[in-house]
Amino acid sequence: MEDGEWVLVRKPAEKDFWNPTSMDLADTSKPLKVTFSSPAKYWTDAIPIGNGRLGAMVWGGIASETLQLNEDTLWTGVPGNYTNPNAPAALSEVRKLVDNGEYAEATKAAVKLSDNPSDVYQLLGDIKLEFDDSHIKYTEGTYHRELDLESATARVKYSVGDVEFTREHFVSNPDQVIVTKISGSKPGSLSFTVSLDSKLHHSSQANGQNQIIMQGSCPGKRIPPKVTANDNPKGIQFSAVLYLQISQGGVVQSLDDKKLKVEGSDWAVLLLVASSSFDGPFTMPSDSRKDPTSESLNALKSIKTLSYSDLYARHLDDYQNLFHRVSLQLSKSSKSNLKDGSVKTKKVESSTKKSYFSNSKNDAVSTAERVKSFQTDEDPSFVELLFQYGRYLLISSSRPGTQVSNLQGIWNKDIEPAWDGAPHLNINLQMNYWPSLSCNLKECQEPLFDYISSLSINGSKTAKVNYEASGWVSHQVSDIWAKTSPDKGEAVWALWPMGGAWLCTHLWEHFTYTMDKDFLKNKAYPLLESCTSFLLDWLIEGPGGYLETNPSTSPEHMFVAPDGKPASVSYSSTMDIAIIQEVFSGIVSAAEVLGRKDDALIGKVREAQTKLPPTKIARDGSIMEWALDFQDPDVHHRHLSHLFGLFPGHTITVENTSDLCKAAANTLFKRGEDGPGWSTTWKIALWARLHNNEHAYRMVKHLISLVDPTHESDFEGGLYSNLFTAHPPFQIDANFGFSAAVAEMLVQSTTKDLYLLPALPRDKWANGCVKGLKARGGVTVNICWQEGDLEEVGLWSKDQNSVQRLHYRGTMIKTKISSGKIYTFNRQLKCVKTCSLSEAAFS
Repeated sequence: MEDGEWVLVRKPAEKDFWNPTSMDLADTSKPLKVTFSSPAKYWTDAIPIGNGRLGAMVWGGIASETLQLNEDTLWTGVPGNYTNPNAPAALSEVRKLVDNGEYAEATKAAVKLSDNPSDVYQLLGDIKLEFDDSHIKYTEGTYHRELDLESATARVKYSVGDVEFTREHFVSNPDQVIVTKISGSKPGSLSFTVSLDSKLHHSSQANGQNQIIMQGSCPGKRIPPKVTANDNPKGIQFSAVLYLQISQGGVVQSLDDKKLKVEGSDWAVLLLVASSSFDGPFTMPSDSRKDPTSESLNALKSIKTLSYSDLYARHLDDYQNLFHRVSLQLSKSSKSNLKDGSVKTKKVESSTKKSYFSNSKNDAVSTAERVKSFQTDEDPSFVELLFQYGRYLLISSSRPGTQVSNLQGIWNKDIEPAWDGAPHLNINLQMNYWPSLSCNLKECQEPLFDYISSLSINGSKTAKVNYEASGWVSHQVSDIWAKTSPDKGEAVWALWPMGGAWLCTHLWEHFTYTMDKDFLKNKAYPLLESCTSFLLDWLIEGPGGYLETNPSTSPEHMFVAPDGKPASVSYSSTMDIAIIQEVFSGIVSAAEVLGRKDDALIGKVREAQTKLPPTKIARDGSIMEWALDFQDPDVHHRHLSHLFGLFPGHTITVENTSDLCKAAANTLFKRGEDGPGWSTTWKIALWARLHNNEHAYRMVKHLISLVDPTHESDFEGGLYSNLFTAHPPFQIDANFGFSAAVAEMLVQSTTKDLYLLPALPRDKWANGCVKGLKARGGVTVNICWQEGDLEEVGLWSKDQNSVQRLHYRGTMIKTKISSGKIYTFNRQLKCVKTCSLSEAAFS
């Protein structure tokens, strides 16, 4: 209270609950901003913003501007039948061919097990802004465009004569609206027209209430195959409503009932809300009772009385609650950079004042230029930016109640996007959620669990009809309708019934990080139990006494059969068995936690565990990818499926399986460094698990290469100018994989063990501090280091008491972590300070 008035004091961000006691933290890092010196020329130059459900790409044009829009439930199609009554006969035929060693013939016959392709992610449309002709003559050198990760806000500024124009864009999660504010520095200087458009079938109308309503529909069937009007069921319907607010003195009028024209305003605020008729994966769009236009108008009614400042404050509070849980500061050796030898890291100040744009020299260098120069300057602050960008994208594309983050997150400009924009379950969807736990964004993983629940419903039908098995199954690709049957096409990608099982490992991992028994009992265990039932039925006892999976593929990879023919179908691929081991281990551990270790199912699992074949080492010293040591026609293949047990699995560890770790390293050398972005980030994590900092960092550096969108085919992996990762084309998985892999370089854990800086590139990131990472066992981890050596560690847990073994360079100590307390350890891992978590949270 000050002079009789209450003063609102914001509590510290979670990342600031702990601070080192023995280090000088100075402000040298560059702002967490993705910057541009010109408008977007290509889609991958545009700025992505989103709230999990609604997304926009901000192009930043001057005389004309486009905000390309997405809503995460807009897909082609309707709920499908994901069963095939002819599959059991085909399965029997394929199994017999595999048993006879006729792998090429089995591969050909396995096409009979394939089904239809997934449906396709669509777009919403565009907000189109047209400014008067004077904007064409903007002042050279005044243009600046940026994405501020601290505030999840895109900004554009430029000058026309003596007038500075600014635009701000954000997508609010609490208010479910895309917000744009356009301002001119002189009164009455702002004039423009605005309209809505879409590539989908639609109509739009402007009315006298300062709003435009656009209504449309998604195709009821995917394209291709082409469909006729008579064979096209009613698809998902959608509506978008744009509402316009302007300053006093400005005038709005409707043009052709399609556009709104603003003249002589100081500022304008645009609010865009959108809804669809999607009512879950099991409801036909024709049966949906949802009215997208009514929903959109109701959403608008609840927020249009809020001021821009109120909307922005609510957005910031929601977003920063997630984003400000983790901070990362990295710098090179202070011996070469600093005379005083102090560690220089950054302290971020959040601001809601009008002056958002910094005039520092750093802003003059675009992010694209920073990507280009990384191969020579290896700027550690760029790694900070890319790490936090992945966290930003996850917050922006996956929130409780939304759809899962798909192959492009939520951002898409095409009717027919690459690979349909569909969730792929043989690495890509899982990688999207790798950073959710270690990078302290557990809530962002909730859509994945909802999705797994939907898959389990359809997947139980697929398991019963196609494979005459209990439980549930899902294959390599899915969509909003929770497709669980195999993809259309060749067995090399389509025949892979391990997608659901891999997803189930995320359920157990979520528990190990959160120690949430209610989640384990009510959400995770039933899904794990049903998945385990399928796996037990899917396994067949082979001639050697081992349990086998047959048929089996290693995702998207062929081999040369002993008869010299190319094939993809055999039995017991290394990845199959590694995933099954992980699921079995998870459900046995879960049963112990829940007091169900004597259940009949757990007894069957324990017996099956003893009969699973071991991971084998090939003649050349690498991990065998298949059950037999087949010739590999593509040793540099993008997938690293046979290393699943190393990461994200836990069956290959430095502590317990040194021979397999050596073979895993040989496998990585054999695969080489080139590959799509997601392959590159997987390699970072794999090298980190091997505690090999040199090669983990080599792959970090390998990813940071600027992709030319006009010659995408010349590249493997890399980054676009907006820091989207490239396959190419754009796939978002590597953005998420990068954040998770960097976290893995700094902290690794079991529920009882904490490995500090296991793969720190000491010569590249000599000094640094990471705060707020999560470890298994419900522990929050903070680490600072100087000249490559551990300096201080802070640990705390909100609601768990545990005993942790801390590991650092061969030293191990045991320590008790009590809930609600913060513990500080020095470089010798001696506890030097404890304090109350509540004190830190409100200090």
